[in-house]
Amino acid sequence: MADEQTYGAGQIQVLEGLQAVRKRPAMYIGSTDTRGLHHLVYEVVDNAIDEALAGYCDAIDVTVHEDDSVSVSDNGRGIPVDTHTEYDRPAVEVIMTVLHAGGKFDNKSYQVSGGLHGVGVSVVNALSAELAVTIKRDGAVWTHRFERGEPVEDGFERVRDLAPEEETGTTVRFWPDDDIFETSDFVFETLSTRLRELAFLNSGVEIGLTDERDGEAVAFRYEGGIREFVEYLNETKTALHDEVVYFDDEAQDISVEVALQATDELQGSIHAFANNINTREGGTHLTGFKTALTRVVNDYATDNGLLGDLDGTLKGEDVREGLTAVISVKHPDPQFEGQTKTKLGNSEVRGIVESAVHQHLGTFFEENPSTAQAIVGKAVEAAKARQAAKKAEELTRRKSALESTALPGKLADCQSKDPGKSELFVVEGDSAGGSAKQGRDREFQAILPLKGKILNVEKHRLDRILENDEIRALITAIGTGIGEEFDIEEARYERIILMTDADVDGAHIRTLLLTLLYRHMKPLLERGYVYAAQPPLYRVRYRGETYDAMSEAERDRIVEEKCNGEADQVQRFKGLGEMNPDQLWQTTMNPENRILKRISVEDAAAADRMFSILMGDAVEPRKQFIKENASDAEWVDI
Repeated sequence: MADEQTYGAGQIQVLEGLQAVRKRPAMYIGSTDTRGLHHLVYEVVDNAIDEALAGYCDAIDVTVHEDDSVSVSDNGRGIPVDTHTEYDRPAVEVIMTVLHAGGKFDNKSYQVSGGLHGVGVSVVNALSAELAVTIKRDGAVWTHRFERGEPVEDGFERVRDLAPEEETGTTVRFWPDDDIFETSDFVFETLSTRLRELAFLNSGVEIGLTDERDGEAVAFRYEGGIREFVEYLNETKTALHDEVVYFDDEAQDISVEVALQATDELQGSIHAFANNINTREGGTHLTGFKTALTRVVNDYATDNGLLGDLDGTLKGEDVREGLTAVISVKHPDPQFEGQTKTKLGNSEVRGIVESAVHQHLGTFFEENPSTAQAIVGKAVEAAKARQAAKKAEELTRRKSALESTALPGKLADCQSKDPGKSELFVVEGDSAGGSAKQGRDREFQAILPLKGKILNVEKHRLDRILENDEIRALITAIGTGIGEEFDIEEARYERIILMTDADVDGAHIRTLLLTLLYRHMKPLLERGYVYAAQPPLYRVRYRGETYDAMSEAERDRIVEEKCNGEADQVQRFKGLGEMNPDQLWQTTMNPENRILKRISVEDAAAADRMFSILMGDAVEPRKQFIKENASDAEWVDI
């Protein structure tokens, strides 16, 4: 048996190697689209952040080069270059070519480390056509080069002595492999959003981003850490107290940081992180925070007679209404679970966070009564509104509003009952809905036409939202319920496709729908179930041939290349309702040639802020946002 175990383990080590990464890259970085491409950068940056967490690095620079390569530099200690005794190779080569090799597994070199999957820079190396690393340490500058994960012969060398004034550090530059990735186009805004988040979570570390393709550059450094994170999230909101409540604590080598501020909004915005990872599915740290927060606020309200004529005590949903909070824990051995491995599972964390919040927030309330009264007052107001709604007519009650199992009459359902094969088109207007119903494939395509613009859920509580007929029809059709009763496993379709006109009104309707889904049915977005259809803007006919164009530029290109520059017959689709059933099927609904855009939530904090800007009451931030994004107004990613 011992021989078999040794044999098996040895074979796994050999077989898994970096070739397994190249064969099944999605297993290691999630996907090979733009999301996976950007994940490469994050893996390298995580190494530099680990140096910062260990106290050896305070500056990180990320550069997107004109040749679509990216370099990440830090002023840490530098990757070790001495010979690894087990492999008889330089340590840097082992780190770059062996999965799970690094200094993060014994909790000595790094007490805490980030990186979600624990595979790190070796995966970046495996998925790069070329990777070059430059290291400054041990009094010298060292370099090593790799191609498709393999070290280049004689690639490791000592280049020169390190000058006395030079800092130690590491620079990794990589060229993503075009044979693996669907795109090599790094998006500045995507990178800057994540790097800004890392700067907030690691106070005092400066993170720079430079794009050599167009000269754009930013630098992030936040001495206030997650305090400034909360201020940033609340820039477009009205805070109910000036000071951001902040405290930190440590127990069992686990550090806890919390920052929070109440606003007059109806939507709460709570973001939890573990070792810099955005735990979008929550976990034990978030549970501990919520439990203690509700208890502290209730205790203070009761002790100070602030509940008034409220029936009973405050619920968690009352306390969290309009509250912006960031919880960040650093754990030497985090355990992640959940659908996307972004849920913290360490059981001991709940008690540690709960204790820290109870002690420090309770003390803060006693020492800052005006802030405490503002937070409690907002929660009491929310509770009274909740109780008033509960006593209102039957329609406004959440359960009654959705208790009917009958599907909405306007829904033309599909024949398939398999959610994995079924898709729901949410269509703007009865005219387009009629065309879609006639043109669809009834086997797997369901159609739900919506009349006009649904309620802006950013400005209303759930009871008011459920009075809206169109919203109730959509919730019932999807089948998951809403809010606290939401159950993703009850989804009747795994593709929910928003099909609106390609104009300003259509974009507004799409944003209203996305706001509803993000605020009250977010797992649909997190699972990747939500899409936007992209109907063509123009149809060009020339000598018996028909071409569809998604933009003016594409129309002009078709006229130039396919029609010899002759604008024979160009039809502008003003709306979906102008298309007959066959046109709508061929251009927008047929899986063989349609274009769908999957709507994802890469960064919950950025999405929160965007919806607050677009759908909230503050006018100036919205004007500024529109001004800055006018050229990209057709699409704004969340």
